[in-house]
Amino acid sequence: GGPRRLLLVSNSTLHGGGYLGHCQQHIKSFLGEKVKRVLFVPYALHDRDAYARTARKKFESLGYGLDSIHESCDPVEAVRNSEAIFIGGGNTFRLLKALYDNSLIQEIRKRVLEDGIPYMGSSAGTNVATISINTTNDMPIVYPPSLQALGLVPFNINPHYLDPDVKSTHMGETREERIRQYHEEPNTPPVLGLREGAMLLVEGDKATLQGVTGARLFLRGKTPTEHEPGTDFSFLLIDSNLQNL
Repeated sequence: GGPRRLLLVSNSTLHGGGYLGHCQQHIKSFLGEKVKRVLFVPYALHDRDAYARTARKKFESLGYGLDSIHESCDPVEAVRNSEAIFIGGGNTFRLLKALYDNSLIQEIRKRVLEDGIPYMGSSAGTNVATISINTTNDMPIVYPPSLQALGLVPFNINPHYLDPDVKSTHMGETREERIRQYHEEPNTPPVLGLREGAMLLVEGDKATLQGVTGARLFLRGKTPTEHEPGTDFSFLLIDSNLQNL
Protein backbone atom coordinates (compact mmCIF):
# COMPACT_ATOMS: atom_id res chain seq x y z
CA GLY A 1 0.00 0.00 0.00
CA GLY A 2 0.84 3.68 0.08
CA PRO A 3 -0.76 7.11 0.24
CA ARG A 4 -3.31 8.07 -2.38
CA ARG A 5 -1.81 9.58 -5.51
CA LEU A 6 -4.08 11.46 -7.87
CA LEU A 7 -3.54 13.66 -10.91
CA LEU A 8 -6.84 15.39 -11.66
CA VAL A 9 -6.69 17.27 -14.95
CA SER A 10 -9.32 19.75 -16.09
CA ASN A 11 -9.17 18.91 -19.79
CA SER A 12 -7.42 16.46 -22.08
CA THR A 13 -6.75 18.87 -24.97
CA LEU A 14 -5.61 22.48 -24.69
CA HIS A 15 -6.01 24.89 -27.60
CA GLY A 16 -3.05 24.59 -29.94
CA GLY A 17 -1.89 21.20 -28.64
CA GLY A 18 -2.61 17.50 -29.09
CA TYR A 19 -4.27 14.94 -26.80
CA LEU A 20 -2.80 15.31 -23.26
CA GLY A 21 0.01 17.39 -24.75
CA HIS A 22 -0.22 20.18 -22.18
CA CYS A 23 0.19 17.78 -19.26
CA GLN A 24 2.44 15.04 -20.63
CA GLN A 25 5.41 16.05 -18.47
CA HIS A 26 3.15 16.03 -15.42
CA ILE A 27 1.99 12.53 -16.40
CA LYS A 28 5.55 11.23 -16.72
CA SER A 29 6.65 12.60 -13.36
CA PHE A 30 3.38 11.40 -11.77
CA LEU A 31 3.57 7.81 -13.05
CA GLY A 32 7.35 7.63 -12.82
CA GLU A 33 9.39 4.61 -13.84
CA LYS A 34 7.81 1.98 -11.61
CA VAL A 35 4.55 1.96 -13.58
CA LYS A 36 4.86 -0.02 -16.81
CA ARG A 37 1.23 -0.29 -17.89
CA VAL A 38 -1.82 1.92 -17.40
CA LEU A 39 -5.42 0.70 -17.25
CA PHE A 40 -7.53 3.07 -19.34
CA VAL A 41 -11.27 3.54 -18.72
CA PRO A 42 -12.95 4.88 -21.91
CA TYR A 43 -16.54 4.61 -20.67
CA ALA A 44 -17.28 8.35 -21.04
CA LEU A 45 -17.31 8.14 -24.85
CA HIS A 46 -19.50 5.99 -27.09
CA ASP A 47 -16.73 4.79 -29.44
CA ARG A 48 -14.52 3.07 -26.91
CA ASP A 49 -12.27 1.43 -29.50
CA ALA A 50 -11.32 4.75 -31.11
CA TYR A 51 -10.85 6.35 -27.69
CA ALA A 52 -8.55 3.56 -26.57
CA ARG A 53 -6.48 3.91 -29.76
CA THR A 54 -5.99 7.64 -29.07
CA ALA A 55 -5.01 7.07 -25.44
CA ARG A 56 -2.75 4.12 -26.28
CA LYS A 57 -0.85 6.12 -28.88
CA LYS A 58 -0.23 8.91 -26.38
CA PHE A 59 0.83 6.73 -23.47
CA GLU A 60 3.07 4.57 -25.64
CA SER A 61 4.81 7.74 -26.83
CA LEU A 62 5.52 8.48 -23.14
CA GLY A 63 6.91 4.99 -22.56
CA TYR A 64 3.88 3.25 -20.98
CA GLY A 65 1.81 0.32 -22.15
CA LEU A 66 -1.96 0.82 -22.08
CA ASP A 67 -4.76 -1.69 -21.56
CA SER A 68 -8.33 -0.55 -22.07
CA ILE A 69 -10.80 -1.92 -19.56
CA HIS A 70 -13.51 -2.34 -22.22
CA GLU A 71 -11.33 -4.98 -23.90
CA SER A 72 -11.24 -7.06 -20.73
CA CYS A 73 -13.71 -9.91 -20.20
CA ASP A 74 -13.63 -9.13 -16.46
CA PRO A 75 -13.43 -5.39 -15.68
CA VAL A 76 -13.26 -5.97 -11.92
CA GLU A 77 -10.28 -8.28 -12.32
CA ALA A 78 -8.64 -5.74 -14.64
CA VAL A 79 -8.87 -3.12 -11.88
CA ARG A 80 -7.55 -5.55 -9.28
CA ASN A 81 -4.50 -6.27 -11.44
CA SER A 82 -3.83 -2.69 -12.56
CA GLU A 83 -0.65 -0.74 -11.82
CA ALA A 84 -2.27 2.63 -12.51
CA ILE A 85 -5.70 3.83 -13.64
CA PHE A 86 -6.54 6.59 -16.11
CA ILE A 87 -10.17 7.59 -16.63
CA GLY A 88 -10.68 9.81 -19.66
CA GLY A 89 -13.18 12.55 -20.40
CA GLY A 90 -16.49 12.60 -22.22
CA ASN A 91 -19.97 12.50 -20.71
CA THR A 92 -19.81 12.22 -16.92
CA PHE A 93 -23.25 10.61 -16.55
CA ARG A 94 -22.42 7.92 -19.12
CA LEU A 95 -19.10 7.30 -17.36
CA LEU A 96 -20.52 7.02 -13.86
CA LYS A 97 -23.35 4.74 -14.98
CA ALA A 98 -20.81 2.39 -16.60
CA LEU A 99 -18.69 2.36 -13.43
CA TYR A 100 -21.78 1.32 -11.44
CA ASP A 101 -22.95 -1.15 -14.11
CA ASN A 102 -19.57 -2.90 -14.02
CA SER A 103 -19.34 -2.88 -10.18
CA LEU A 104 -16.17 -0.79 -10.26
CA ILE A 105 -16.83 1.97 -7.71
CA GLN A 106 -15.62 0.07 -4.64
CA GLU A 107 -12.89 -1.75 -6.57
CA ILE A 108 -11.30 1.47 -7.83
CA ARG A 109 -11.64 3.09 -4.40
CA LYS A 110 -9.84 0.16 -2.81
CA ARG A 111 -7.00 0.11 -5.33
CA VAL A 112 -6.40 3.86 -5.03
CA LEU A 113 -7.09 4.55 -1.34
CA GLU A 114 -5.88 1.28 0.19
CA ASP A 115 -3.33 -0.07 -2.29
CA GLY A 116 -1.98 3.34 -3.31
CA ILE A 117 -1.90 2.87 -7.08
CA PRO A 118 -1.79 6.13 -9.11
CA TYR A 119 -5.12 7.47 -10.41
CA MET A 120 -5.30 9.97 -13.23
CA GLY A 121 -8.45 11.60 -14.50
CA SER A 122 -9.21 14.20 -17.12
CA SER A 123 -12.48 16.11 -17.37
CA ALA A 124 -15.22 13.52 -16.64
CA GLY A 125 -12.52 11.28 -15.15
CA THR A 126 -11.72 14.11 -12.75
CA ASN A 127 -15.39 14.62 -11.92
CA VAL A 128 -15.90 10.99 -10.89
CA ALA A 129 -12.81 11.10 -8.64
CA THR A 130 -14.63 13.52 -6.33
CA ILE A 131 -17.55 13.12 -3.91
CA SER A 132 -20.22 13.42 -6.59
CA ILE A 133 -20.88 14.53 -10.15
CA ASN A 134 -23.25 17.30 -9.02
CA THR A 135 -20.96 19.96 -10.46
CA THR A 136 -20.34 18.46 -13.91
CA ASN A 137 -21.09 20.57 -16.99
CA ASP A 138 -22.53 17.59 -18.88
CA MET A 139 -26.08 16.74 -19.89
CA PRO A 140 -27.69 13.76 -18.09
CA ILE A 141 -27.96 11.64 -21.24
CA VAL A 142 -28.23 8.45 -19.16
CA TYR A 143 -29.30 7.82 -15.59
CA PRO A 144 -26.70 6.43 -13.18
CA PRO A 145 -28.10 4.81 -10.02
CA SER A 146 -26.55 7.59 -7.93
CA LEU A 147 -24.71 10.89 -8.39
CA GLN A 148 -22.25 9.77 -5.71
CA ALA A 149 -18.89 9.07 -7.31
CA LEU A 150 -15.56 7.50 -6.31
CA GLY A 151 -14.97 9.87 -3.37
CA LEU A 152 -11.18 9.85 -3.70
CA VAL A 153 -11.25 13.45 -2.41
CA PRO A 154 -13.86 14.97 -0.04
CA PHE A 155 -14.91 17.88 -2.28
CA ASN A 156 -16.19 18.57 -5.79
CA ILE A 157 -14.42 19.84 -8.89
CA ASN A 158 -15.82 21.75 -11.84
CA PRO A 159 -13.54 20.98 -14.80
CA HIS A 160 -13.33 23.38 -17.76
CA TYR A 161 -14.24 26.21 -15.41
CA LEU A 162 -15.20 29.29 -17.45
CA ASP A 163 -15.09 32.89 -16.32
CA PRO A 164 -17.92 35.17 -17.48
CA ASP A 165 -17.13 37.00 -20.72
CA VAL A 166 -17.43 40.69 -19.84
CA LYS A 167 -18.08 41.56 -23.49
CA SER A 168 -20.84 39.00 -23.96
CA THR A 169 -24.51 39.98 -24.17
CA HIS A 170 -25.54 36.44 -23.21
CA MET A 171 -27.90 36.68 -20.26
CA GLY A 172 -27.83 33.01 -19.27
CA GLU A 173 -26.37 31.70 -16.04
CA THR A 174 -22.63 31.87 -15.59
CA ARG A 175 -20.69 28.91 -14.23
CA GLU A 176 -20.23 30.82 -10.98
CA GLU A 177 -24.01 31.27 -10.62
CA ARG A 178 -24.59 27.55 -11.14
CA ILE A 179 -22.06 26.64 -8.49
CA ARG A 180 -23.65 29.17 -6.15
CA GLN A 181 -27.01 27.48 -6.72
CA TYR A 182 -25.43 24.17 -5.77
CA HIS A 183 -24.18 25.76 -2.56
CA GLU A 184 -27.68 26.96 -1.72
CA GLU A 185 -28.36 23.34 -0.83
CA PRO A 186 -27.37 22.40 2.76
CA ASN A 187 -24.13 20.60 3.59
CA THR A 188 -22.64 20.93 0.10
CA PRO A 189 -18.85 20.54 -0.06
CA PRO A 190 -16.32 22.96 -1.56
CA VAL A 191 -16.12 23.19 -5.35
CA LEU A 192 -12.79 23.76 -7.06
CA GLY A 193 -13.26 25.37 -10.47
CA LEU A 194 -10.33 24.12 -12.56
CA ARG A 195 -9.73 26.21 -15.66
CA GLU A 196 -8.56 24.53 -18.84
CA GLY A 197 -4.84 23.89 -18.50
CA ALA A 198 -5.04 23.41 -14.72
CA MET A 199 -4.71 20.22 -12.71
CA LEU A 200 -4.63 19.13 -9.09
CA LEU A 201 -1.89 16.83 -7.82
CA VAL A 202 -2.80 14.89 -4.67
CA GLU A 203 -0.11 12.96 -2.81
CA GLY A 204 -1.34 11.56 0.47
CA ASP A 205 -2.67 14.52 2.45
CA LYS A 206 -1.07 17.14 0.22
CA ALA A 207 -2.85 18.76 -2.73
CA THR A 208 -1.16 21.24 -5.07
CA LEU A 209 -2.54 23.22 -8.00
CA GLN A 210 -0.45 22.69 -11.12
CA GLY A 211 -0.57 23.62 -14.78
CA VAL A 212 -0.60 26.91 -16.66
CA THR A 213 -3.87 28.44 -15.50
CA GLY A 214 -5.38 29.11 -12.09
CA ALA A 215 -8.44 27.89 -10.26
CA ARG A 216 -11.40 29.42 -8.46
CA LEU A 217 -12.46 28.03 -5.10
CA PHE A 218 -16.07 28.10 -3.97
CA LEU A 219 -17.01 27.51 -0.34
CA ARG A 220 -20.63 27.50 0.73
CA GLY A 221 -21.66 30.93 2.01
CA LYS A 222 -18.30 32.52 1.17
CA THR A 223 -17.05 34.81 -1.59
CA PRO A 224 -15.16 32.79 -4.26
CA THR A 225 -11.38 33.11 -4.18
CA GLU A 226 -8.81 33.11 -6.97
CA HIS A 227 -5.72 30.86 -6.87
CA GLU A 228 -2.55 30.61 -8.95
CA PRO A 229 -0.59 27.46 -9.92
CA GLY A 230 1.47 26.31 -6.95
CA THR A 231 -1.34 26.93 -4.46
CA ASP A 232 -1.45 24.43 -1.59
CA PHE A 233 -4.99 23.06 -1.38
CA SER A 234 -4.19 20.42 1.26
CA PHE A 235 -6.82 21.89 3.59
CA LEU A 236 -9.51 20.69 1.19
CA LEU A 237 -8.50 17.10 1.95
CA ILE A 238 -8.91 17.41 5.71
CA ASP A 239 -12.62 18.04 5.97
CA SER A 240 -15.36 18.14 3.36
CA ASN A 241 -17.42 20.51 5.49
CA LEU A 242 -15.36 23.69 5.39
CA GLN A 243 -18.21 26.09 6.05
CA ASN A 244 -16.50 27.16 9.30
CA LEU A 245 -13.37 28.53 7.62
